[in-house]
Amino acid sequence: MITPAVLISACGALILSTSVRLGRVVDRVRSLADGFEALAKKEASTVELFEERMELTFTQLDWLTTRARHLQRAMTTFYLALGLFVATTVTMGFVGLTGRSGKAYQWIPVVFGMIGAALLFIGTILLAFEATLALRSVHSEMDFLWKLGKHYAPDPLQRRLASRRLFRQLNR
Repeated sequence: MITPAVLISACGALILSTSVRLGRVVDRVRSLADGFEALAKKEASTVELFEERMELTFTQLDWLTTRARHLQRAMTTFYLALGLFVATTVTMGFVGLTGRSGKAYQWIPVVFGMIGAALLFIGTILLAFEATLALRSVHSEMDFLWKLGKHYAPDPLQRRLASRRLFRQLNR
């Protein structure tokens, strides 16, 4: 009886954290959409690195769409796992209450528990894929920010940053 209770708690924590992640993705999409709309209203010649900004926005929106789908699927699997762990607990109680006549049904909680554990595993795999996309997204934004920084940075700062980059490459 303790194992399903622990897994129910784990599912609850994963559902909560996944819904927060999904909310952040939705907020990011809305922010990018606003930025894209403002960018689309401007002429390309008036915006520094216009093409790069447009490419970054489209890439980010593509990755955010995929991330949202992974998060939605993960939440669905966590909710199903949660339901199965609750069903495991209920059927364990049922088998316990029926005594000897319930021996024929002892396999039911085991099956519910195993399917729930499999769904929990699948959900964590989906979260791992989503985290990988989130990292790619951050790297993409950082690359653009470096490009933007190089574009606007004064020469002394660019030379200093170039020497740091050389130092980092030598230490790899």
